[in-house]
Amino acid sequence: MNSIVDKKNLLDLSYDETIQFFESIGEKSFRANQLLKWIHQNGVTDFDKMSNFSKLLRNYLSDNCIIEYPKILLAENSEDGTKKWLLSVGDNQSIEMVLIPDKGRNTLCVSSQVGCVVNCSFCATGKQGFSRNLSLSEIIGQVLIAENSFGAPRKADNKNITNIVMMGMGEPLLNFDNVVNAMKIMRHHSAYNLSKRKVTLSTSGLVPEIDKLSKVSDVSLTISLHAPNNDLRNVLVPINKKYPLKELLDAVKRYVDSFNDRRVTTFEYILINDVNDSLDTASELADLLKDYPCKINLIPFNEFNLSDYSKPSNNRIRAFKDHLVNKGFITTIRSTRGDDIMAACGQLVGQVQDRTKRKERLEKKVKTIEINA
Repeated sequence: MNSIVDKKNLLDLSYDETIQFFESIGEKSFRANQLLKWIHQNGVTDFDKMSNFSKLLRNYLSDNCIIEYPKILLAENSEDGTKKWLLSVGDNQSIEMVLIPDKGRNTLCVSSQVGCVVNCSFCATGKQGFSRNLSLSEIIGQVLIAENSFGAPRKADNKNITNIVMMGMGEPLLNFDNVVNAMKIMRHHSAYNLSKRKVTLSTSGLVPEIDKLSKVSDVSLTISLHAPNNDLRNVLVPINKKYPLKELLDAVKRYVDSFNDRRVTTFEYILINDVNDSLDTASELADLLKDYPCKINLIPFNEFNLSDYSKPSNNRIRAFKDHLVNKGFITTIRSTRGDDIMAACGQLVGQVQDRTKRKERLEKKVKTIEINA
């Protein structure tokens, strides 16, 4: 019998790798589907309970494999029904994920990195710095934890998790392979069986990776836009300095055109008081997006420590929306959910062993300002 350290974590295998694994030990490829059903639909991670596996196979798996995923450190419930989990990913580091119930659906916001490299100025995750990418088991394990919170097993037609958004901690496209393989499992009929419209990837705008994504996945794409011009977006979303707006929007068009399904792109726009919320800015945004089939999701800024930004007034938020609607855009205002437990958009932090030293520099800067005040 191997030690736990030497055992293969089957949740770290892609679907294709799972098939290859079973074939390598003399089993048929259909065992991969059976394993996915046991884990993701029945909530079973004990090989001895996988009754349609032979005793010989169960013994082999018990001796040589494990099914391991993040451990729950804390679960918090918001007054509005939102649930947030703090999950250990080893080395005294943790991530957060959020489940948002709303009118017959449950949307799970999944993290892809410990921290974030991109460092958008309005996001708490970026202020934590960056440590590493999450493994495949750490990504798909978040879905498994959320699904198991409803009780197991689930009925084949009963999807407790109805929507998944790759919008948690991190930039998903910087963890390309693990995120793509996790999304394939989310969509697989033996796992969560979600359609392409029910799995969404949100990106700050990595142009080469958007082009690469269109060749391996057809999930819904959401762009974290937040500004209608390069000068402002360079401040809010620093990756814009590398991939400016025209390059980004051209990549979005290529992604949409690669599928023959008349899809529209969602552009997310954080509204920050006196930064990007004026009617002139709304007009500029309308001009920027006039040639793109899209909808615009306005997100009032959610405040957090170490940020000087603030949320606009409700009147300014409504005026911004109305201006876009009058220009012919489908425009929504995202309801703030879970802010009482710091689970709203832009508030996720976890515990990050920051290799960039970004958080340390920011805290020193804040301390200096307080001393000089």
